[in-house]
Amino acid sequence: METREELGEFLRSRRARLRPQDAGLPSYGGRRRVPGLRREELAQLAGVSAGYYTRLEQGQSPNASDAVLDAVARVLRLDEAERAHLYSLARPKPPVRRRAARPERVRPGVRVMIESFGGVPALVMGRFCDVLAWNRTAHALLAGHLDFDAPDRPAERPNIARLMFLDPHTRELYADWPRKARSTVADLRLLAGRYPGDPALTGLIGELTVGSEEFARLWAAHAVGDCGTATRVYRHPLVGTMTLMCELLTLPEDEGQRVAVMNAEPGSPSEEALRLLADLTAAATAAATTTAAPAPPDTFRTGRRNNRLPESGGVGVRQSTPRTMEERPCR
Repeated sequence: METREELGEFLRSRRARLRPQDAGLPSYGGRRRVPGLRREELAQLAGVSAGYYTRLEQGQSPNASDAVLDAVARVLRLDEAERAHLYSLARPKPPVRRRAARPERVRPGVRVMIESFGGVPALVMGRFCDVLAWNRTAHALLAGHLDFDAPDRPAERPNIARLMFLDPHTRELYADWPRKARSTVADLRLLAGRYPGDPALTGLIGELTVGSEEFARLWAAHAVGDCGTATRVYRHPLVGTMTLMCELLTLPEDEGQRVAVMNAEPGSPSEEALRLLADLTAAATAAATTTAAPAPPDTFRTGRRNNRLPESGGVGVRQSTPRTMEERPCR
């Protein structure tokens, strides 16, 4: 989708969620032809002409001033992430020609950093949510059914958004999957504004739209948000339920790359469960280095091949069937 069309849909979606009385306008009752504010009403509240706002919504005002965009954002009650998205769409950057077939890479220092976390899950995500590297505990927490070395092979890299909507294990992992799904889509919307027309991102969005009705519905809602600090409940098949705090850190020297770190409240049952998961993972990894015997297919994968966990915790990752997403208010 072109940036100007994206801008129009975004502004219309934000107008639709505001009632006239919410914006301080009189409501005369009766049926309105459009949900939310009309263009003329928004223009009046923003202090611009109806014609100018119409051109802005149609993507025909690429030189809109900060004052105009700030006024529109104020009337529409945009939050910080939505305001940044508005600016990205109203003033799109010229397409940047990237070198073809050059996959993203993790700097050695960043890789050493996430490995140093040990029992604390940590991973590196690329511009469009590809997993570029993870430590053993993050792999065990989020995707033990996948090959640990998959991030090292660009063509097979796990993608967080793809896992959220197309992988039943991931759906089962999150106790509040609908909330996490909305957050993921909102993050992709923000990225689409920052990287308009990028083939990799466009392809990912197209794949998810075709493969998941839930994604298509959420994408059409034009929610925008930056995945940052969050507390989530995980239902892990090996160690049970854990409540973990997730911090997302941007790497300023690596375009678009982010580090996710998940930790538990000190002294909590979740910390004990996370420590148990780290211990089981370490034991299975150690066993993998001392035996070459193949393991049955229902075991926990922690490296280049499947290996059984110790008898105290050796259960496989269970299969699950996707459930219909419940509609809940966004976080």
